[in-house]
Amino acid sequence: MNGVRDKVWFLREGLFAKYVAALVGLVVFVLAVNGAMETWISYRGTRVALVDAMGEKAEATALRIEQAISELERQISWVTRASATTLEQHRSDYAQLLNQVPAVSQLSFLNGSGREQLRLTRTAISTNSNADFSRDVRFSETAAKGVIFAPAYFVGSRPFMSIAVSHSGFNAGVTLAEIDLRFLNDFLGDAQVGKAAYAYVVDARGQVLAGSKGPEVGRELAALPQVAALLKPDGAPLTSGTGIDGQAVLTTSSAVPKLGWYVLFEQPTAQALAPIRDQLVRSALLIALGLLVAILAGTVLARRMLIPITALRAGARRLGAGDFSHRIEVHTKDELEELSDQFNSMAGRLQETYEGLETKVEERTRDLARSINELKVLEEVGRAVSSSLDLNAVLPTVAARALEITHADAVLIYGYDATRHQFNLSEAIGIDKAAEGRHLQIDQENSVLGQAASQGEPIAVPDLTNAAEHLLHDVAAEAGFHSMLVVPLVDQKGILGSLVVLRRAAGEFSPNLIGLMKTFAHQSVLAMRNARLFTEVDQKGRELETAHTTVQQQAAKLQEQTEQLKNWNKSLEERVEKQLGEIERIRRLERFLPPQVAQLIASSDGHDSLLDSHRREVTVVFCDLRGFTAFTEATEPEEAMNVLREYHAALGELIFRYEGTLDRYAGDGVMILFNAPIQFDDHVKRAVKMAVEMRDTIGQLTQKWRNRGHSLGFGVGIALGYATLGQIGFEQRLEYAAIGSVTNLASRLCDEAKAGQIVVSQRVFGMVEPWAEGRQLEDLTLKGFNHPILAVEILRWKEDSAAAAKEAPPVADRRRKLPS
Repeated sequence: MNGVRDKVWFLREGLFAKYVAALVGLVVFVLAVNGAMETWISYRGTRVALVDAMGEKAEATALRIEQAISELERQISWVTRASATTLEQHRSDYAQLLNQVPAVSQLSFLNGSGREQLRLTRTAISTNSNADFSRDVRFSETAAKGVIFAPAYFVGSRPFMSIAVSHSGFNAGVTLAEIDLRFLNDFLGDAQVGKAAYAYVVDARGQVLAGSKGPEVGRELAALPQVAALLKPDGAPLTSGTGIDGQAVLTTSSAVPKLGWYVLFEQPTAQALAPIRDQLVRSALLIALGLLVAILAGTVLARRMLIPITALRAGARRLGAGDFSHRIEVHTKDELEELSDQFNSMAGRLQETYEGLETKVEERTRDLARSINELKVLEEVGRAVSSSLDLNAVLPTVAARALEITHADAVLIYGYDATRHQFNLSEAIGIDKAAEGRHLQIDQENSVLGQAASQGEPIAVPDLTNAAEHLLHDVAAEAGFHSMLVVPLVDQKGILGSLVVLRRAAGEFSPNLIGLMKTFAHQSVLAMRNARLFTEVDQKGRELETAHTTVQQQAAKLQEQTEQLKNWNKSLEERVEKQLGEIERIRRLERFLPPQVAQLIASSDGHDSLLDSHRREVTVVFCDLRGFTAFTEATEPEEAMNVLREYHAALGELIFRYEGTLDRYAGDGVMILFNAPIQFDDHVKRAVKMAVEMRDTIGQLTQKWRNRGHSLGFGVGIALGYATLGQIGFEQRLEYAAIGSVTNLASRLCDEAKAGQIVVSQRVFGMVEPWAEGRQLEDLTLKGFNHPILAVEILRWKEDSAAAAKEAPPVADRRRKLPS
């Protein structure tokens, strides 16, 4: 009784728990999936509905704001009519506009030059203040576009923006209106926004211009993800974001394209999705109820199934213990009762089978003992056959073992010649090979040996008297043999030969013997293959020994070549070290010389003396920007650096092209030497032509700067004379410099040059007069010079292009032609 209780308890712990858990899991899964789907559908529907509703409100509000701004633009345009020409008329129109439009807080009239002539507010009037707005984008861009909406700005916490409208007529002036943007709050009232949501308007910088129950006006919201996405050039609006209190919100937006503003409507996500929480609570209660019902139902169903299953289990145990007379009694009229009947039927059959099992076991034991004996013989044969790698020793062993295990009277072994398609007798036991020479060679075609080899199966001839005649048949019959078994010696690589077993008595060969001979043939093939492989390996070994000697000779030769390579490598390292030294020299020279001059000095021995102190006639070019000091005081440092970079880049390209030596930079001032350290026959011509091209190039840049509001000019001074040349500085910082009055003269001539002028000394002009057109200037009294200086302004370069294109002399002469 206790055993039955233990069994029932075990089933409750196993099968009972499984049934209950499966039913409970199924019910909970279905209810959970249903609740999750309903919650998700409700969540999506509620979210989409809220977002769409807020989106429509945002679009409507953005449209109303844009219409209001357009109406302000139209009303401001009224005071720019061409009929109003006097300040009194403008003042009258401005006063009328201020009275009619509360959003306009101030009006200013700017004349065609950008000077303020009239300013009118609700409390004050100012006339002829002449405040300069010429550089203000509200004036400069309005003159070109007609109407400008300036970015919003704040006065305290009040938002404002400027609307500038150009007057009718040529150079008639501009009306500048300051708009108080507090009227935007009228579009964001509770009626438009609703009780649960809030709305606000941000400008292109993310600052709040107006709001309803949202962030305060003037607050910077560019860090919020929904606002940051709108402010990006290619950003897409988001439907969810973060509120000013850090909580998640549903958000929609609509742009005001004309102003670059955005209207945003938002609602806290927790508040918007409150109905979803209620639905989740209902789903949880439903799942709990379903769980309780499933547990009760699973318990009842599992208990009804345990009793028959327990009976089946107990009966199966008794059958497994050998009690085949036991029968299982189950009356449930279902599949369990059918299963018990099958158990009883199986027990009856097992009882019948067991009764005759001992006899069958004895028969199988005898067969197994016979097979074990054959396997032992076969194992001994295989060991004996595989013990030798000499083919001449293997074949007699194979024949002797075959004769032993078959109890035959004779055994023949034939080898196969693949080139002649012929079987050759290799070994024979029990028959004299020399007695009948006819069977020493047998063709593969039309022979029992070839037939067995092509089929890959043994061929047994139980009675030679009734068999078809062939060469081997005739030989065996004449020698007194009456039965024959032919076993092919083949493997995956092809035919090796054939094994022939002869008996003097006629009779069938047993299947066991034929199978045993097939296995023996496989082992014999393996032994024959190993013997042949050993012979081939031995031959290859001798060939490898010969090759080894050859390789040793080649290794000695290779060692000799390696020594030669080491010597070549050492020479190559010396050459590389020398080239690195030349590169270092070029690097030092390029700190103050053009690359081509530095390379010329470094590539030839003895040119370092060119940098030693000496005296020589040189052409000195000074150039700088007119108005640069005032420009740097009035503009941002970044813009000044951008102008200098463009200026130096343009000059540097021309300096290197004409192979001048850049002496130094001094802000916008640049000093260039010609004829030092490398001499040129035409150094004066190079300097003047370079200065003309510089004037043209920088002229284009000054026009570009003028468009950006910078008034800059370019002047050049050139002088010719003797100077002391050489290196100055210290080891870590060396410069190549020229010292003498000629540098001072060039600097003073540059100071005298006006924007766009090239002023040269009379001596310089005399050197280039055939190629340049000039204009004599009045004698100049320069600081540091006791007598007046004769100067000429270079107007243009008139050299014929064909003459300038003549072939330059070789570089080795260190004389260079002027670039074309």
